[in-house]
Amino acid sequence: MRINADFSQRVVMRPGDMQWIPSPMAGVERKMLDRIGDEVARATSLVRYAQGSRFSGHLHGGGEEFLVLDGVFSDELGDYRTGTYVRNPIGSRHTPYSDHGCTIFVKLHQFDPGDTARVVVDTAAASFLPGVAPGLSVLPLHEFGTEHVALVRWAAGTHFTEHAHWGGEEILVLDGTFQDEHGDYPAGTWIRSPHLSRHNPFSDEGCLIYVKTGHLGALSREAGVGTAPALRA
Repeated sequence: MRINADFSQRVVMRPGDMQWIPSPMAGVERKMLDRIGDEVARATSLVRYAQGSRFSGHLHGGGEEFLVLDGVFSDELGDYRTGTYVRNPIGSRHTPYSDHGCTIFVKLHQFDPGDTARVVVDTAAASFLPGVAPGLSVLPLHEFGTEHVALVRWAAGTHFTEHAHWGGEEILVLDGTFQDEHGDYPAGTWIRSPHLSRHNPFSDEGCLIYVKTGHLGALSREAGVGTAPALRA
């Protein structure tokens, strides 16, 4: 299975563009954002657990990263409420479930082998830091090599300078409306921009986004995007 598997292309998936489809486990549904592989795959997905549903125990052969969007997600290591960000490294395993139901944004088989830290961040309780432009505040979540993951809050009327995405950029709009010269992106929109792409982002009403940068360079170059180095904004 290949879904949005050309990493040289910009992809925008708004909430109405995606349908929930059943997973192999009863009560667990997915919206597949990108995917290379079948049930074991390099994948980025939204996953919805109905109340009382569970997934079978499994090994994270390529690592797992997730952000709880609503409800409470659980496994044998703990309960993860709305806003919790978790990284389970390569070789970890768990048996996930949700007693009350939840929705998570999850990325599988995308870890660098050297990135071995388990990370758990309760973003609802964490403090944001001032950003590099007026109106921006940032909550760093993880860094390894060229990969940077953060939540970024945009105050209403915030504009950022035009910049290039060295290593690509991936955004999930969590609240409000994110914008650039290409369009408006309401909450629930997923955007993947390739290596060396450019844009001029802003938000008239304000928004909160999950953003990952620097992780798509090799994939984009394999797909034919130029390899000349550039400064990351």
